[in-house]
Amino acid sequence: MKMPGNLFLVGPMGAGKSTIGRQLARSLRRDFLDSDREIELRTGVDIPFIFEKEGEEGFRRREAEVIDELTRKQGIVLATGGGAVTREANRRHLAGRGTVIYLHTSVDQQLARTARDRNRPLLQTEDPRARLEALMAEREPLYRSLASLVIETDGRSVKDVVREIVQRLDGQCGSRQRPRSDRARRQ
Repeated sequence: MKMPGNLFLVGPMGAGKSTIGRQLARSLRRDFLDSDREIELRTGVDIPFIFEKEGEEGFRRREAEVIDELTRKQGIVLATGGGAVTREANRRHLAGRGTVIYLHTSVDQQLARTARDRNRPLLQTEDPRARLEALMAEREPLYRSLASLVIETDGRSVKDVVREIVQRLDGQCGSRQRPRSDRARRQ
């Protein structure tokens, strides 16, 4: 069974894109890349510093360049930043160059997972819950519009999520390769 080429993980902060992506890549024997980490490696500074010096717009420009470049690679698992989907060019590159997997999580779970993380500039606010709710309202339709798969991550282990992704991808590949009459008999 041949898995699809590139796998791109999208979803809000705290959904587990980096952690799940790393494990997914390991289980599929693929290279793992993280767009946020790549930006930090290229600039030599962390994302909060970029936000402080260049604002969100400056960060988003850098992110778009990195996503364009990374999505051109072959056979990778790529974790994107939560806001990557806000740029039309990023959506076009993600949807056109691989299989997009939306890791869905609730705002409650996001709060629990990001509570002590100071490397999230958009959460440095008086009311992180309100910020997360606003971001989810804006971005959820974009995540869903791109996704070939939507995977729930709330309260689940990384291992369980990775297993579900692999099984569902395997099922998609298998259903594309099986003759139509064979699928009909199995149902």
